[in-house]
Amino acid sequence: MSPDASGEMAMGRWRLILGRFSQDGLGGAGMDGDMKRMDVALDYLYGREYRGRGMRDPDGSMRPGTLDASQLTLPDWLREVRDLFPQETVEVIERHALDRYGMTELVTDPEVLEKMEPNEDLLRALLTFKHMMKGEVLEMARRIIRRVVEDLKRRLSDQVRPVLWGKLNRFNHSPLKVAQNLDWRRTLRANLKHYDPARGQILPERFFFFSRVQRHLPWHVILAIDESGSMLDSVIHSAVMAGILAGLPALKVSLVVFDTAVVDLSGQVDDPAEALMSMQLGGGTDIAGALTYCETLIDHPARTVLIVVTDFCEGGPPLRLVTTVKRIREGGARVLGLAALDPQAKPSYDRQMADRLVLAGAEVAALTPLQLAEWLMRVIR
Repeated sequence: MSPDASGEMAMGRWRLILGRFSQDGLGGAGMDGDMKRMDVALDYLYGREYRGRGMRDPDGSMRPGTLDASQLTLPDWLREVRDLFPQETVEVIERHALDRYGMTELVTDPEVLEKMEPNEDLLRALLTFKHMMKGEVLEMARRIIRRVVEDLKRRLSDQVRPVLWGKLNRFNHSPLKVAQNLDWRRTLRANLKHYDPARGQILPERFFFFSRVQRHLPWHVILAIDESGSMLDSVIHSAVMAGILAGLPALKVSLVVFDTAVVDLSGQVDDPAEALMSMQLGGGTDIAGALTYCETLIDHPARTVLIVVTDFCEGGPPLRLVTTVKRIREGGARVLGLAALDPQAKPSYDRQMADRLVLAGAEVAALTPLQLAEWLMRVIR
């Protein structure tokens, strides 16, 4: 980096520290790209310090703290903060937002919550702050979470269920009229007599559909999900995926979440929204402790797949984790370490620890839900 570029970067960092009221002294040097986004995100929160004292912007105008459409909304702001800053910084900023500046619109005002668009950004925000909600706001948040989760489950099911449900049985036909199962050859043959010369088209009166072979899979899938603060996106998709798997015939699914403690949510595996509401995001990470508990759930190792969703940032002794994985593999169960994905589906995990677990017998990959379904079917078949 050239001296000029280094100086620009340093000036930009000072600008972030001192805020927009240092603009006259420092100017906009080094404030392009992500640094400009950082400035906007920080000003959304820390600008309240100046507005609370009645101070004016450098241009002489007053900007009261509102939720106008022209400004960031709380979900937008949370997404930006989590995208731009490291986890330690995110925790400090969120704590300041709630404790220091009383920025509790999302968790105290049902009218604000009602106006927000139900989407995955809002879902993340609600899960982050649900421990502060009560009464009417909590019930409204619960309804929004369920609505967004059910929509996400429906979209993921459309992708993964054809992989998991079974292949077409081309010897049997089904009365169920499902477009993707259409036997178009038999349908055409049976309706040739309904050819309309004027239109040049066959006008079918009867349709025939293949049935599907339901694979009764005598397998036990254990999903162990790291719920530490950096894992929010993976937690959401993993809980939804567990709900989809639980809907398959003869496939037993256990759902375990962990930080430094372990909670078994297998009783809620078919209700991802309720499972997410039961999770307490944050805390440290004891992967070995979680896998030791999961080991007690294994009855038939040769028919068990243990999937641990984590960033592999182990808080305890690394050797204990490696030893636990090796013991489970030697017992006959398959172990898949599913690396955490960020909101852009890019893997974010401790590669050194992941490599050690591979040497211990685990398989490690960064997979989308569809890729996970394909991997799981290859194992089971």
